[in-house]
Amino acid sequence: MFLLSDRLPIRSAAALALAAGVLLSGCSSINPWAKREERPRQTTAGVKQTVEESKSFGLLPVYRPNVQQGNFVSREMVDQLKVGMTPDQVRFILGTPLIVDVFHGERWDYPFLMKRGDGTVMSSHVVVRFKEGRVASFDGGQVPEESQYLKLIAAPEKK
Repeated sequence: MFLLSDRLPIRSAAALALAAGVLLSGCSSINPWAKREERPRQTTAGVKQTVEESKSFGLLPVYRPNVQQGNFVSREMVDQLKVGMTPDQVRFILGTPLIVDVFHGERWDYPFLMKRGDGTVMSSHVVVRFKEGRVASFDGGQVPEESQYLKLIAAPEKK
């Protein structure tokens, strides 16, 4: 009978298993020893932002692409909304709503999430409520100005 131990000494087999384990664990993007900081912070616009750090083996940075989800609605766009507008006028100003609930047809939601590769996360949410085919109320909370958004995507801060 031909056994593995006949071909490779035990030390070589252990070294091979250890090397395979180290190489395969290098594919992991989460490092349990790296310090991860995910504290929400408020910006001047009042938008929620968090920053998270991730490095492979605590030394090498991991590439993360920018991810944008939802409709970006700026302070200038919300300022154009007026009570009494039609849904077509709202759609012209804010764009097509991301969420139109079947059970709440009189409510349009415009959520937005921007996660940069460096871990900076910016999110906002705008809600427009209609009554009898006209805008009854809208809530934008603290949405950023367009210049702040452009600064976030176009000119990352130099460290």
